[in-house]
Amino acid sequence: MLGVNGRLVVVFCAGVLSGTTFSTRADTRAPVREPECGTASGAQLRTTLYFGLGRPKGTVSELEWQLFVRDEITPRFPSGLTVWDAEGQWQSQGSVGHERTKVLLLVHPDSPAAQESVQAVIGRYRKAFEQESVLWETARVCAAL
Repeated sequence: MLGVNGRLVVVFCAGVLSGTTFSTRADTRAPVREPECGTASGAQLRTTLYFGLGRPKGTVSELEWQLFVRDEITPRFPSGLTVWDAEGQWQSQGSVGHERTKVLLLVHPDSPAAQESVQAVIGRYRKAFEQESVLWETARVCAAL
């Protein structure tokens, strides 16, 4: 199995052999390119949501989180999802805060229905657990499903 450096060399060599150019200078005027997916994969969105577990009166318990996944997330994304534990950190009014966090990774079509489902999950979590926000990031990816 190749290590990280070995994989980077392979990717670099593949890029050079295919005529791909690499530049360290970013052109902010260039449009964002859609991923060019091969025949074994298709364009999808990768959405990552970060759910803080602290709330005004205590924390979201593991049981509460599991019920939320079962009742709110799984019905909206039945094809699958990944969740892991993390430790969040942010700065507010000059001090650094820390909070246990659940990270949810979804790979889904770029469709209005999927976007509405993501927003519904965020809204339900914020309301159910008295949260100010849920961090949401999305990127276009190639995925073999």
